Amino acid sequence: MKIFIITGASDGIGAEIARQLAAAHGAQAGLVLAARNQEKLDAVAAQCRASGAQALPVVANVSEEPQCRSLVEQAVGKFGRIDALINNAGVSAQALFADVKPQDLHWYENLMKVNLWGSVWCTHAALPHLKESKGHIVAVSSLAGLVGVPGRTAYSATKFAMTGFFEALRAELKSAGVSVTTAYPGVVATSIRYRGYNAKGEPAGSSGLKEDDAMSVEECARLIIDGMNGRRREVVMTARGKLGRFMKLIAPGMVENMALAALKDDVRPH
Repeated sequence: MKIFIITGASDGIGAEIARQLAAAHGAQAGLVLAARNQEKLDAVAAQCRASGAQALPVVANVSEEPQCRSLVEQAVGKFGRIDALINNAGVSAQALFADVKPQDLHWYENLMKVNLWGSVWCTHAALPHLKESKGHIVAVSSLAGLVGVPGRTAYSATKFAMTGFFEALRAELKSAGVSVTTAYPGVVATSIRYRGYNAKGEPAGSSGLKEDDAMSVEECARLIIDGMNGRRREVVMTARGKLGRFMKLIAPGMVENMALAALKDDVRPH
């Protein structure tokens, strides 16, 4: 049996990863599903069990270190091992830096606690077990963690931090046989951006990005799982993302213009 911990598993990419793993492994999968919403977690767990997998829903807020460590303890207590940790939990944000008032700037720190520190704490807690199983670590970053996106200074900061942390950790764990895969989705058809922060640190209720070519959550989850199974270092998911990463080295101004063009007209800086 293979045991997977998935954070942010109550909907979106995390829930779809859980469903696809359950479908692929059936009774040989033990899925530890973590998120803050019990009702949604229970629904995803039921879908996974319908495919024959075992599922343990755990209510956890990854911005709190003790809850990250408790999540890992519960996983090991239930299944006795961990084969993969998929750090998927995250919060989005869309705000021009100049529009953020001094009294509201604290939400930048809150965003970092979820997107970066949640992954760091979960990974640290799970690491001894992953070394024992020679397992997998997956970090779900974003193309905003490769190229700075205007209007997403806070979000890009958290995702760039993830990129650096897991790149260094990959080198540290090479001799231990633990793979580290960082995934860089572009715009995916989920609700994460609508619940993300605006300039006041409140739920934005809308996205500032053009979403005509949004990737389906099913394809995104499949690419992440394929990258994990193949022990790939990185999964850059779109042709534009791959081009932007390359062009950033030789024509950074052009990449900045591409990033600006991805914003809706009403949120573009003037």
